[in-house]
Amino acid sequence: MLTASLTTLLITAGAIQRALAGTEQLVKRMGLPVEKHRAVTSDGYVLTMFRIPANNTNSPVAFLQHGLIASSADWVILGPGKSLAHSLVTAGYDVWMGNFRGNTISRKHVSLDPAQPQFWDFSWHEIGLYDLPAMIDYVLKKTGQKTLHYVGHSQGTTAFFVMASMKPEYNSKILSMQALAPIAFMGQMKSPFIRAIAPFSTQIEWTMRMLGVNELLPSHKMMIAGGQKACEDTSTLQEVCVNVIFLICGYDSAQLNRTLLPTIVQHTPAGASVKQLAHYAQGINSGRFRQFDHGVVGNVMNYGSSTPPSYPLKRITAPVFLHYGDNDWLAAVSDVRLLYRQLGNGTRLLRVPEKQWNHLDFIYATGAKSLLYNRVMDLMNRYNNAMPEKYRMEE
Repeated sequence: MLTASLTTLLITAGAIQRALAGTEQLVKRMGLPVEKHRAVTSDGYVLTMFRIPANNTNSPVAFLQHGLIASSADWVILGPGKSLAHSLVTAGYDVWMGNFRGNTISRKHVSLDPAQPQFWDFSWHEIGLYDLPAMIDYVLKKTGQKTLHYVGHSQGTTAFFVMASMKPEYNSKILSMQALAPIAFMGQMKSPFIRAIAPFSTQIEWTMRMLGVNELLPSHKMMIAGGQKACEDTSTLQEVCVNVIFLICGYDSAQLNRTLLPTIVQHTPAGASVKQLAHYAQGINSGRFRQFDHGVVGNVMNYGSSTPPSYPLKRITAPVFLHYGDNDWLAAVSDVRLLYRQLGNGTRLLRVPEKQWNHLDFIYATGAKSLLYNRVMDLMNRYNNAMPEKYRMEE
């Protein structure tokens, strides 16, 4: 009995240790060099970034930004020859991977502690307004470049649209913006689970705050270990893991590598503010892409009007490529098309050529490189030497 218990403990401890091996270790396992950098936002958050440097000191820069409750690990989880980060480095890019405030890798502030409610008083509005400019400015200064390519997934695209519309001077720093599963408008979002809770977002946020819960799905050591065991190939609960993912993101069995599930669980969920999810829920309920709704009184105090202002998307002039999937239950095709119509003349709408392609396929799909990443890199390569004339077209 003692031996069995000890064995179980060692297995669990090993799982936790592997889970704690984050982006840095995943990059090293691919045989690539990696650097850790930190940028401080103007409102005091300390953000950790990872760099996979190119051999050429004058290489074009690719900045990769993760989605909600995720981390920089997303860009390397697929491993060598398959992940976007590895593919970009192989193609000669200087790759940087950011981490938004509040995830497991960026949980520091110059004066606040994550145990304080004030630490979590932000949504993706503040992330776009403060986090992205801080990281982009740091990367450009460190590399000596004037421009970079931006690749965002899900919330990584939302934050970009906030930054580029509210701080339009940053458009000139972007060679191209590759938006994977772009999220701005969410009125037609299809996920039944998210749709069911969205109308109660205000009550849920208020209740959680009253209970002292400010963080959404924080990554916990034992939760990681338990999730690994439940999602591995030999587990009878693996299909439960699969169906939870599909219920939120859309069904696509063909592209899901089930063997990869334990690794995904090691790094996701990586934590976020409750206010981030509440802000998205507001967009689902209103059908608009606008700033945080504080209620009538709060809106008058913050904005001088009873309703929050919409983001001025027409101010975005950087070349934007909207990569969407037919079966994405979070970034619905109709919502992506609405975003396309609202953006300027430098926008292109691109469908992933796979009928069942869902929200997480952009990061974890077995065919991500052939169906998506090769096209993304081809588009980026076109912008490296000479900026083509702006155009609008659909594929």
